[in-house]
Amino acid sequence: MIMTDLNQPILPYQTNEEQRQAGQRTTHTTTPGGQSEIKWKVVAETSGITSAMIIVGRLQSEGIPARAWQEGAGQALGLIVGKLGTGHVAVPEEYETAALEILAADEDDSIVENL
Repeated sequence: MIMTDLNQPILPYQTNEEQRQAGQRTTHTTTPGGQSEIKWKVVAETSGITSAMIIVGRLQSEGIPARAWQEGAGQALGLIVGKLGTGHVAVPEEYETAALEILAADEDDSIVENL
Protein backbone atom coordinates (compact mmCIF):
# COMPACT_ATOMS: atom_id res chain seq x y z
CA MET A 1 0.00 0.00 0.00
CA ILE A 2 1.35 3.44 -0.94
CA MET A 3 0.84 6.36 1.42
CA THR A 4 0.25 9.88 0.14
CA ASP A 5 1.62 13.01 1.77
CA LEU A 6 -1.77 13.29 3.51
CA ASN A 7 -1.20 9.83 5.08
CA GLN A 8 -4.15 8.35 3.25
CA PRO A 9 -3.69 5.01 1.55
CA ILE A 10 -3.99 4.70 -2.21
CA LEU A 11 -5.96 1.54 -2.86
CA PRO A 12 -5.46 -0.56 -5.96
CA TYR A 13 -8.09 -0.29 -8.68
CA GLN A 14 -11.32 -2.13 -7.87
CA THR A 15 -13.81 -3.41 -10.40
CA ASN A 16 -17.49 -2.49 -10.09
CA GLU A 17 -18.22 -5.94 -8.68
CA GLU A 18 -15.51 -5.57 -6.01
CA GLN A 19 -16.90 -2.15 -5.10
CA ARG A 20 -20.43 -3.58 -4.77
CA GLN A 21 -19.18 -6.44 -2.56
CA ALA A 22 -17.36 -3.94 -0.36
CA GLY A 23 -20.53 -1.86 -0.06
CA GLN A 24 -19.05 1.03 -1.99
CA ARG A 25 -20.97 3.08 -4.53
CA THR A 26 -19.78 2.54 -8.08
CA THR A 27 -19.00 5.63 -10.12
CA HIS A 28 -19.70 4.26 -13.59
CA THR A 29 -23.31 5.28 -14.21
CA THR A 30 -23.23 6.31 -17.87
CA THR A 31 -22.53 2.94 -19.45
CA PRO A 32 -24.10 -0.43 -18.73
CA GLY A 33 -20.79 -2.30 -18.45
CA GLY A 34 -20.50 -5.94 -19.31
CA GLN A 35 -19.70 -7.26 -22.75
CA SER A 36 -22.21 -5.28 -24.82
CA GLU A 37 -20.81 -3.36 -27.78
CA ILE A 38 -21.21 0.41 -27.76
CA LYS A 39 -21.98 1.89 -31.18
CA TRP A 40 -20.54 5.39 -31.51
CA LYS A 41 -22.14 8.01 -33.77
CA VAL A 42 -20.32 11.11 -35.03
CA VAL A 43 -22.33 14.20 -34.06
CA ALA A 44 -19.87 16.93 -35.08
CA GLU A 45 -16.84 17.50 -37.28
CA THR A 46 -14.47 20.39 -36.64
CA SER A 47 -11.29 21.95 -37.95
CA GLY A 48 -8.75 20.24 -35.74
CA ILE A 49 -8.85 18.27 -32.52
CA THR A 50 -8.92 21.31 -30.20
CA SER A 51 -12.41 22.41 -31.25
CA ALA A 52 -13.59 18.81 -31.05
CA MET A 53 -12.29 18.54 -27.46
CA ILE A 54 -14.20 21.70 -26.50
CA ILE A 55 -17.41 20.16 -27.85
CA VAL A 56 -16.68 16.92 -25.97
CA GLY A 57 -16.34 18.93 -22.75
CA ARG A 58 -19.66 20.65 -23.40
CA LEU A 59 -21.45 17.33 -23.96
CA GLN A 60 -19.82 15.73 -20.93
CA SER A 61 -20.95 18.67 -18.79
CA GLU A 62 -24.50 17.65 -19.71
CA GLY A 63 -23.85 14.03 -18.70
CA ILE A 64 -23.38 12.69 -22.22
CA PRO A 65 -20.38 10.40 -22.70
CA ALA A 66 -18.39 11.69 -25.66
CA ARG A 67 -15.00 11.29 -27.27
CA ALA A 68 -12.97 13.25 -29.79
CA TRP A 69 -10.59 11.83 -32.36
CA GLN A 70 -8.58 12.86 -35.35
CA GLU A 71 -6.72 10.80 -37.92
CA GLY A 72 -3.34 9.88 -36.46
CA ALA A 73 -1.28 11.34 -39.30
CA GLY A 74 -3.15 14.64 -39.12
CA GLN A 75 -2.71 14.86 -35.37
CA ALA A 76 1.00 13.98 -35.58
CA LEU A 77 1.55 16.68 -38.21
CA GLY A 78 -0.64 19.26 -36.43
CA LEU A 79 -3.03 19.62 -39.35
CA ILE A 80 -6.35 21.45 -38.87
CA VAL A 81 -7.55 21.50 -42.49
CA GLY A 82 -8.53 18.81 -44.96
CA LYS A 83 -9.53 15.23 -44.26
CA LEU A 84 -6.52 14.53 -42.03
CA GLY A 85 -7.13 17.71 -40.03
CA THR A 86 -10.79 17.06 -39.26
CA GLY A 87 -11.68 16.51 -35.61
CA HIS A 88 -14.59 14.16 -34.98
CA VAL A 89 -16.92 14.14 -31.96
CA ALA A 90 -18.72 10.87 -31.27
CA VAL A 91 -21.29 9.77 -28.68
CA PRO A 92 -22.92 6.41 -27.97
CA GLU A 93 -25.87 5.77 -30.28
CA GLU A 94 -28.48 6.17 -27.52
CA TYR A 95 -27.21 9.71 -26.76
CA GLU A 96 -27.12 10.91 -30.38
CA THR A 97 -30.44 12.80 -30.36
CA ALA A 98 -29.74 14.54 -27.05
CA ALA A 99 -26.24 15.53 -28.19
CA LEU A 100 -27.51 16.96 -31.47
CA GLU A 101 -30.17 18.98 -29.61
CA ILE A 102 -27.56 20.44 -27.24
CA LEU A 103 -25.23 21.32 -30.10
CA ALA A 104 -28.06 22.91 -32.09
CA ALA A 105 -29.12 25.01 -29.08
CA ASP A 106 -25.50 26.09 -28.52
CA GLU A 107 -25.18 27.06 -32.17
CA ASP A 108 -28.35 29.16 -31.94
CA ASP A 109 -27.10 30.83 -28.74
CA SER A 110 -23.72 31.67 -30.26
CA ILE A 111 -25.38 33.38 -33.23
CA VAL A 112 -27.45 35.57 -30.89
CA GLU A 113 -24.39 36.44 -28.77
CA ASN A 114 -22.40 37.52 -31.83
CA LEU A 115 -25.04 40.01 -33.03
